[in-house]
Amino acid sequence: MVRRIGAASVLTIALAACSGGGGAATAAPPARQSAQQSAQPPATGGEPATSAPPSAQDPVKRVLAGLSTEQKVGQLFMPVLYGTAADTVSGENQARYGAQTPAKVIRKYHLGGVILFPANVRTTAQVVELTNGMQRASGLPLLVGTDQENGLVSRMSALMTRFPGASQIGATGDTGLSRAVARATGEELRALGVNLDFAPVADVNIDPKNPVIGPRAFGDDPAKVAKMVAAAVKGFGDAKVASTAKHFPGHGDTRIDSHTGLPVIKHTRAQWERLDAPPFRAAIAAGVDAVMSAHIVFPKLDPSGDPATLSKPILTGLLRKELGFKGVISTDALNMEGVRKKYGDGEVAVRAVLAGADLLLMPYDLPKAYGAVLAAVKDGRISEQRLDQSVTRLLKLKQARGLLQEAPVASAKRAAQVLRSPEHRKLAARVIR
Repeated sequence: MVRRIGAASVLTIALAACSGGGGAATAAPPARQSAQQSAQPPATGGEPATSAPPSAQDPVKRVLAGLSTEQKVGQLFMPVLYGTAADTVSGENQARYGAQTPAKVIRKYHLGGVILFPANVRTTAQVVELTNGMQRASGLPLLVGTDQENGLVSRMSALMTRFPGASQIGATGDTGLSRAVARATGEELRALGVNLDFAPVADVNIDPKNPVIGPRAFGDDPAKVAKMVAAAVKGFGDAKVASTAKHFPGHGDTRIDSHTGLPVIKHTRAQWERLDAPPFRAAIAAGVDAVMSAHIVFPKLDPSGDPATLSKPILTGLLRKELGFKGVISTDALNMEGVRKKYGDGEVAVRAVLAGADLLLMPYDLPKAYGAVLAAVKDGRISEQRLDQSVTRLLKLKQARGLLQEAPVASAKRAAQVLRSPEHRKLAARVIR
């Protein structure tokens, strides 16, 4: 179920969300104005109507033009919020963000997205109301993400069909299964109000003792993994859910977990082209919405010693310019030790943006990270043009997935029909035969 809104209405919502600075907005979002109410009156006297400027014709440009600097910075962030309802009072939210409820945190920081974890999940109806409540609290429709890779990493497994993980799907050699499982996963996520999945894993499991990838990858053959990843991207697209290829430039050949340390990948450029690059190239060719960076050092791609998440040569030079990726670049979680070893939490966020990241996922200290990025924009270290590039990409993703045209409203009744449906359970059984 959706409520249709016009592009002009989205702009009205965006403007209403502005409360200035980083302060919490206390007023409820206004009623959504219809597209008819905001339309220009017809020209009189038989004269042709004046052509609208491009910014009036393009909903992304229109929304962008109506955002304050504070709102633009907020669009970059996707933290985890605490509670099972948008109005849940949580000491964790208060301690971390200075606001008690998810709704208040969303308004305070003008968030562009939120990510769900098992602690946010109890029942189907509860998750539907949570995502709907967070969308109501937001000035602009939110990206609601989660890590539903299936198998080992499945944040919504308490409610969703338990599909086998990537390694089992990859072992079948059937790209049709990869696409079908991704489509079914996307359909269930969408029914819950989740519109962005941080999947598929595009790493090639080169080292069988890799502690962080392992069975999360489709396999150890770059060409076969590439085909499976491309199929999964298309499957998520079939379900109208955004997909994310991760972890660029490739996390498959390390025995260090970037959650707790900083891995170093010693592949040459030629080895990277042969071993790590094919699945990411395939994902981009298949139309993947986002690519997630890895907190890994890759000296032959960037000798600076910085992890890829903070590397302009890797994110902007390699991913953007050489591979031609035009979508959203997401960081891996910024609370992981692999990215926090060298710089403070505010500086990490600033450097990620300067490197080319658009979506700042799960900063360890959101107030510090938000404040640092905002200060960097105001003092010119991050240019307004650079900020607008990232916000534009995020808005285009929302537009491509129907979030600027339609305010998403999930239905508990619909979700109950889709989640763990007989068709999806039959599909899961096919994979493990």
